[in-house]
Parts: sequence; C-alpha cells; structure tokens
Amino acid sequence: MYTIRPVLNVRRAMVETDVTLSTGYTMPTLGLGVYMNDECAEACKVALQNDYRMIDSARFYENEAQVGVGIRGSGVKREDIFISELIDWTPGIDQGLFTYLTPLAASKVFHTDFTYDHTKAAVKDSIANLGYSYYDLYLTHSAVGGKTARLAAYKALLDAKADGLIRSVGVSNYSAKHIEEIREAGLEMPAVNQIELHPFCQQKPIVEYCNKHNIVVQAYSPLLRGALDNPIIQKLAKKYSKDGAQILIRWSLQRGFVPLPKSSQPQRIISNNLVFDWNIEPMDMAKLDALDRGKEGAVTWNPVDVD
Repeated sequence: MYTIRPVLNVRRAMVETDVTLSTGYTMPTLGLGVYMNDECAEACKVALQNDYRMIDSARFYENEAQVGVGIRGSGVKREDIFISELIDWTPGIDQGLFTYLTPLAASKVFHTDFTYDHTKAAVKDSIANLGYSYYDLYLTHSAVGGKTARLAAYKALLDAKADGLIRSVGVSNYSAKHIEEIREAGLEMPAVNQIELHPFCQQKPIVEYCNKHNIVVQAYSPLLRGALDNPIIQKLAKKYSKDGAQILIRWSLQRGFVPLPKSSQPQRIISNNLVFDWNIEPMDMAKLDALDRGKEGAVTWNPVDVD
C-alpha cells in the first residue's frame, strides 16, 4: 500500500491529508476540479488561498493558462503546489491536455494525442500554457484509441518524466487490463489512476487492483455532478450538520480515495475543503457503501471497458 500522512484522533477515522506516490513525491488528498469553469483563474486563486494544494484540469478544458494565472495570483509558491494534467485527443484534432494542481501540478493527455510525437509536443505546449517548467503529475485521459496508441502515449510521458518535464506519470479511466498492458511491456507502472468514483459507482475491481499495485486512486465526479438529493445523503447531511457535498467528499476520503470536486463558487470551494476534522461513523459509511449500482451508477462517460 502507498504511504499516507494521517491526522489521528481516537474518536475519528484516519483521514489522509497527503499521500506518497510510488515515485516518492507527495500529493494532497483533495484537489479542485476546473472542468467547464469559465472563472478558472479566480477559482484556483480562491482555492489556493484557502488551503487547497491541488488543482484538477486538462488540455481539453482549454484553461491551462488560466490555471497558471490563478496560481500566480494566489501568492502560494509553485513548489508548494501539486499540478496535474491529462492529455486528451480526438483523431486529427489536438484538443490538449487536462491539468491538475494542488500545490502539485498534474495533467492528462487525451486519446486524440495518443502518438509518441503528439504526446511529447502536447506536454511541452501544456508547460508553455501553464507558465511553469514542469507538471507534478501527467496522465493519459482514457484508454480509448487502442493498445498500440495508448502505450506510445504512455512511453512518451515516461520520457518526458526522464527529461524533467513531469515528476509522476499516471492514467485515467483505465481498468486492470489496460494497466496490465503497461506492466507486461516492462514499463514503469502508473503512480495514479483517476476514475469516476462515488457511492453509486464504486469501481471495486479497479480500486482493488490499484491498491494491490501501489497505484493511488483519484476520484473524479465525486459529487455526482450535483445530484445530491438522495434521501440517505440528505439524512446524513442533517445528522452531521454538513451539506451533501461534504458528506460525499468525506466518504471518498475515508475510503482512501483522492477526491477532485469541482466548483466555480468561492463559498462552495471553501466548504468542500472543510472535511478533515470530523468523520462519518462506520454504520453510516455502510449505508453509503450500499448505494453502489456498479456501472449503472455512473454519471459520466466512464470508458473503463474499452478494448
């Protein structure tokens, strides 16, 4: 299992504030998502000024430059932030990279960029857009595109890591079979797998595989895209004097995931981070666990089963 820095209290469940990746770098266990956020720079600034240290974005979002503006406006040092990015792709169209930060920077490469040369070029372009010299984490956005293409993109990310442009390499929307391709090719295993995760879509086989192979699991769409009207979620929100979003984020943390909730509203950004000084009791965690509907519970594209 990966190493965590816990906050302990005898009356509280262990929660993770930082996680150590297989590469040796630490990553915050809560990040801000900026998908379809037209006020991305301001949202990033607000988040970083209120104790966030990771931002989740992508080239496909076309807001890498705004993320950089938000970081510079926040007053937080780049070395204190984790930035991640995803590289995305549609055949014939360079749609860019997804970027994630937390005073750690991460990004994703989309399947449309899944050639070796396109991926290397996308990484360099993302760095230029962001305005800093490296990403903390860079991920392939999905397994779409076929084995040959995704391995080429992944190898390009590893070479970018060797060149000092990326500190850690990850994948997104990968099932065990896709990660096994990487292992069988003799390549360094991904440090992170980012997948859709929430009580209704718990992706248990993928999570089990990642835990076994020291791969940290990031949870996107942890807030069900705002569909928080489930009676159980609402009852627990009332019981703990929290809102539904906080219940879902805390559930994710207690399950050992790294949730990436998105918002453009300052007060919502702040409240989503107020989840580290209380816990959900085991019997209530069980109620949330029981909501799992498998693949039917997904609220996004969730392309984990592609060939």
